[in-house]
Amino acid sequence: MDKHYGHIIERIIRRNGYSISELARLTNVNRRSIYNWFNQKSLKPEIIFRIGCALKHDFSEEFPELFTEDEFQKVIVPPKNHSEDTEDNPEGSSSYWKDKYIKILEEYNRLLVNQVKHDPKK
Repeated sequence: MDKHYGHIIERIIRRNGYSISELARLTNVNRRSIYNWFNQKSLKPEIIFRIGCALKHDFSEEFPELFTEDEFQKVIVPPKNHSEDTEDNPEGSSSYWKDKYIKILEEYNRLLVNQVKHDPKK
């Protein structure tokens, strides 16, 4: 039995509760295009890949003849960047930078107060 690509994609989108409007926005097409894709028996692999990336869904399970698992994994789960790894490097966490900013701001304010106290012109 031949696969109907559009129906498979529509089933996954609806099963996972994705909004057609949101998918249209993420893929940079209008909603009508999404509905047209649902009605097409065959779709270009580029379109399926774009949908998969937007939804963070690995279509290699549904379309093993078009994609390998690695193709989607590179996009869906990007490799860890060591500078962004918050467990090994606390400098990657937002709370670290927020705390650092507050300390610098407090030090700056303290210096301003001291300067005003010791400046005879003011």
